[in-house]
Amino acid sequence: MKRLAPQLSTHLGLLYGTDCFNLFSALKEESIHCVFADPPFNLGKDYGRGAMKDALEKRDYLKWSFAWLDECVRLLTPGGALFVYILPQWGYHLASHIEERGMLFRHWIALSMKGTFPRGRKLYPAHYTLLYFTKGEPRVFNHVRLPVPVCRHCGKDVKDYGGHRKYLNPLGLNLTDFWDDTSPARHQKFKARWHINELKPMIPSRCIQVATNEGDIVLDPFGGGGSTYEAAEGLKRHWLGTEIATSAAIRDRFRRHVPDLKPASPVTLQRVFKRPDPKFTLVVP
Repeated sequence: MKRLAPQLSTHLGLLYGTDCFNLFSALKEESIHCVFADPPFNLGKDYGRGAMKDALEKRDYLKWSFAWLDECVRLLTPGGALFVYILPQWGYHLASHIEERGMLFRHWIALSMKGTFPRGRKLYPAHYTLLYFTKGEPRVFNHVRLPVPVCRHCGKDVKDYGGHRKYLNPLGLNLTDFWDDTSPARHQKFKARWHINELKPMIPSRCIQVATNEGDIVLDPFGGGGSTYEAAEGLKRHWLGTEIATSAAIRDRFRRHVPDLKPASPVTLQRVFKRPDPKFTLVVP
């Protein structure tokens, strides 16, 4: 029997260096409270040795996307949340498929895209898509508030709020479905992987805060630079993930940002795994 040990373990999470479908098949149905996915965009990028080809035919890319989405829906608990960060050109295909699987549409969140350029006979692209669905009515919905934006030079409010500034909630502004402070990290000093744009941790962090409570389980099947796992760890959520290419960048991120990092055995996560398959099993500490 082939046994695959986690490449990173904390008291809250487990990361495996394998294809996400291997993790999906090892988990019990309706065992995950929230899925956050930032899949490859099929733009021909090199995600490193061992990663899938990122230049598929449209039909093949959608077939693969629908397959992992179906698994995510299967794994979600009733009321669980699914977030998918994707380009609009794929977003409407994925949203339609997710809805056909019985999921409840919540929001199409637009995230500002900076540093792009006109593309032929099309409008200037200016946003990424963040799909938000739940498996029925949401089991958790927390209102997230953001600090009132201020000028980084003078320290004054960026907006005047039409003279209603004094009526704003002292805890901050309500989170909306348009986020303009979330451009990917592009400078090397802010990135775990030099050659790939990465999500700011605030993106998965907001999703996790909206749709889960402390102690809930978050799954991210496309580890990338580890933003989701870092966010979940900091918010005291359990987390599971895979990275098919090297996970060295994720381990480095945790060594830098998680104090007193030591291998651990997250008891809560042990309960979401099936009995070991006779041919292949993920080792659960």
